[in-house]
Amino acid sequence: MELKDLKIFQTVAEKGSVTKAAKELNYVQSNITARINKLETELNTVLFNRHRRGMTLTPEGKKLLEYCKEILLLTVEMKKAVQSKNEPSGKLDIGTVETVYHLPKILSYFIKQYKKVDLSLYTGVTESLEQDVLNHKLDGAFVSESEFHPDIVSHEVFQEELVLIANKQLHSLEELAEEPILCFSKGCGYRARLERWYRDQHITPHKVMEFGTLETILRSVAMGLGITFVPKSAVTNWELNGFIKCHEVPDQYSKIKTVFIRRADAYLTSSMEKFIETIEENKKILNQQTFK
Repeated sequence: MELKDLKIFQTVAEKGSVTKAAKELNYVQSNITARINKLETELNTVLFNRHRRGMTLTPEGKKLLEYCKEILLLTVEMKKAVQSKNEPSGKLDIGTVETVYHLPKILSYFIKQYKKVDLSLYTGVTESLEQDVLNHKLDGAFVSESEFHPDIVSHEVFQEELVLIANKQLHSLEELAEEPILCFSKGCGYRARLERWYRDQHITPHKVMEFGTLETILRSVAMGLGITFVPKSAVTNWELNGFIKCHEVPDQYSKIKTVFIRRADAYLTSSMEKFIETIEENKKILNQQTFK
């Protein structure tokens, strides 16, 4: 049994057809079919139910898929484990919420120091990023502090102050409460804080509008479409230029920490070690800049 066979098996299982798996792996379909047949012969069991709509796993196939995922993950960990400790290299997939204003400083410092590391950045909301870390889709992520899964370990990065922002024509909290809420999708830590504040104040928002990017949210607020709740550091220039007005809320809702999370049981590669070191080295500077 070869690792390549297990990768082919996993891809067919996930895609549900030989055609889609062949396209994903850039193989000819006959090669995919031959490999699956070879694997079934070696294991002396049928792994897939074949039908017009594609292929679905048999009970034995489902069992194999669980082992397959573990084996392939271990091979990735094995490759990472033999990286040079002195000169980190390889891929590092990092997730982040959109509002980490100081993130470019951390990334810039890291990339300049460790040029052989292939770092990729993905955006999302806290809840989905945590799941991606748990499912090994990401090596780590910058998110809002929360009650994380037991398999997650977190490293504090800096503290933030959240502010309620609106256009310049709105002044009182009573006026703000009448406005639509502009926010990211469910799972966003800032949205959860705002919703909790509204509940505690017995306010029912008239309308909630979800957006995909911070830039769109801020522009919409400036145009008077509604209000939002974001870190003060992310909107300082917008306020200085007179596009929006910031409104403070009580500390129990506004004070929040940005943390870096990773799987506690994942092998700590040299690339990840250096990335965490970079966070720690920049932490004091970032906290000072945040509360100037």
